[in-house]
Amino acid sequence: MGKEKNPRRVADNEAMAKLRSLRTSPQKLNLVATMIRGKKVEKAIADLTFSKKRIAIDVRKCLQSAIANAENNHNLDVDALIVAEAWVGKNLTMKRGRPRARGRFGRITKPFSELTIKVRQVEEQV
Repeated sequence: MGKEKNPRRVADNEAMAKLRSLRTSPQKLNLVATMIRGKKVEKAIADLTFSKKRIAIDVRKCLQSAIANAENNHNLDVDALIVAEAWVGKNLTMKRGRPRARGRFGRITKPFSELTIKVRQVEEQV
């Protein structure tokens, strides 16, 4: 007499991972997310490993988490996975300040963002 299981948020051949509170602006994070969209996961991990962007390390961790979710939770084949979607959202913004000349106040914003990666299993065409 328990509650019914919640329906899946993604399709049967998909898995998802989400990172919140990444300390970078969404604009900078979106540059890295664009780099991996639509690629096979092995190629995407290789690109993130050798990227010079600081945030690429965290994006790679999120992608590896999505791959692990696909393998362990949804029994998908890791070799047939592609990065179906990778999208970026805004999170909180810390407001800081710095004293400036003539009694003024220079505002400094420290934005945070969040990242969602969805991987999908595709069948190989022969």
